[in-house]
Amino acid sequence: MIQKSKIRYIMLAISFLSIAGMITLIGCGGAKQTSKQVTQTTPESTKIPTETKAITQKQDSTPKTTGGKYMLISVKIGEKAIGKIKIELYPKEAPKTVANMIKLVNEGFYNGLTFHRVITGFMIQGGDPKGDGTGGPDYTTPAEFNPKLTHIRGAVAMARTDNPAKASSSCQFYICHGAPHFLDNNYTIFGQVVEGMDVVDQIANVKKDSRDKPLTPVVMDKVTITD
Repeated sequence: MIQKSKIRYIMLAISFLSIAGMITLIGCGGAKQTSKQVTQTTPESTKIPTETKAITQKQDSTPKTTGGKYMLISVKIGEKAIGKIKIELYPKEAPKTVANMIKLVNEGFYNGLTFHRVITGFMIQGGDPKGDGTGGPDYTTPAEFNPKLTHIRGAVAMARTDNPAKASSSCQFYICHGAPHFLDNNYTIFGQVVEGMDVVDQIANVKKDSRDKPLTPVVMDKVTITD
């Protein structure tokens, strides 16, 4: 069993390396830092998480806001509604990122967009108006790392291009299906799923093509901000 697990792990790592360039991490935020270059990249690592079970941490390991706001995503696979994902936002830990996300949501930016890249045991990525990982407004948000925020299952973070400042995408984000801690302090975490991980699981297990794009569109039917 141990040998088979190692072989599977290595094969997954090779597979992911071969698609480096699929996640577009272009910034969306009220940021002063800008980037006009649009490239594709994946989270920078040769390691591939395979953990799909719930990850528990100490109660104080993930900051909780008081009277904070939530991002609510109603999801459809094709024409079938599968539920809602409720994300607690962390404005104290990632103020510029959260401010940008709230702005985009209130403008209706995400309504009708898709989760265009889905990797079981790793993450689901969405928020690209082009739906292929190359789209988004032409700006970035600065990196906002916090040692108390890590890539546990359900963590929500911004995608990004490969840039020295690790500035975030303007609009593309991902939700962790596993616990890819090798991404810690490399991608800005701005929230945590508090309800609807069963919906994330459904998305993570849809049928995909060779580039990890769902064969049936996974649509953010409506995205809102709520207290």
